[in-house]
Amino acid sequence: MAFPGRWWHLLEDGRVQCDLCPRHCRLREGQQGLCASRSRQGDGIVSTVYGRTSGLAIDPVEKKPLYHFHPGSHALSFGTVGCNLTCRFCQNAHLSRAHPDALGSDLRLASAAPEAIAQTALAHQCASVAYTYNEPIVSAEYTMDAAEACRALGIQNIAVTAGYIDPAPRREFFARMDAANVDLKSFSEAFYQRQCGAHLRPVLETLIYIRHETSCWLELTTLVIPEHNDGDVELAALARWVRTELGPEVPLHLSAFHPAWRLRDAPPTPPGTLSRARRIALDQGLRYVYTGNIHDPEGSATRCPQCDRTLIEREGFAIQRCEITGDGRCPHCALSIAGCFDDPGRMRVE
Repeated sequence: MAFPGRWWHLLEDGRVQCDLCPRHCRLREGQQGLCASRSRQGDGIVSTVYGRTSGLAIDPVEKKPLYHFHPGSHALSFGTVGCNLTCRFCQNAHLSRAHPDALGSDLRLASAAPEAIAQTALAHQCASVAYTYNEPIVSAEYTMDAAEACRALGIQNIAVTAGYIDPAPRREFFARMDAANVDLKSFSEAFYQRQCGAHLRPVLETLIYIRHETSCWLELTTLVIPEHNDGDVELAALARWVRTELGPEVPLHLSAFHPAWRLRDAPPTPPGTLSRARRIALDQGLRYVYTGNIHDPEGSATRCPQCDRTLIEREGFAIQRCEITGDGRCPHCALSIAGCFDDPGRMRVE
């Protein structure tokens, strides 16, 4: 169904400009934006994915990945289709590049209204809802309404996003989020242009905004792709920027690449590359750096930055042991560990 969109204006030449993201698609009647989930209808923009979901699942919050946001809790994950980036290495291209008609009648809920999303999370005892699978920003109206419905029931909201959004909608969108994992795909403008069809600067501005202007808990993920963004100089520059602009306590997840969609000529990321990248980030002063998509007990553990004791051990997305106290401190040296650990009742240890 077509739902009235926000953040647009009419141009002098008769086109309508979408003001949701830095692409600023300028549309004539019947045209859709690059994201494939927003179209022009009359003298305005409509969302064509509102109230429609491409899938639902109950996941450990660690899968988002979020390691410092109520660890051990469950999140209801759901998404729609469409994306405002065109990453050649997309792991979910069947959703990010899909047309809304692909949703058809294959819905996991009889009703996918915002209130139904919230009620489903409540019924399955999920502490949060994660807007994921595709880019939640392109369905911002739907995502925001679902987030408000969740908050009314005491359920928290997580955005798994590339952070490509304009300032005005950014304020409204992240005001409704309790946590975000943002993909910082590279620290190279050339990479963003060549591999993602986008620009780096708006993503950095979003990260700075989330970190310093909201109460939303922030973690970052960088997919490390051999011969594309795995150089020592770039990795050091990325970690240095995070430490300087966001702070050393923002967790960074370094994930292994597997050939996908239009980038199948690059090899999978060797485990040694991720270990090297993690060491570079730690040497630049970041306190919480993790490896993902590989089996790496050391790279998945949370350690106290002060006394170096292991506080959380993980096996995959499951927590094997957690020593962080209910008020979020190391039990050995009393250092406050960055994150949201204020509800130990949600903790599960497997």
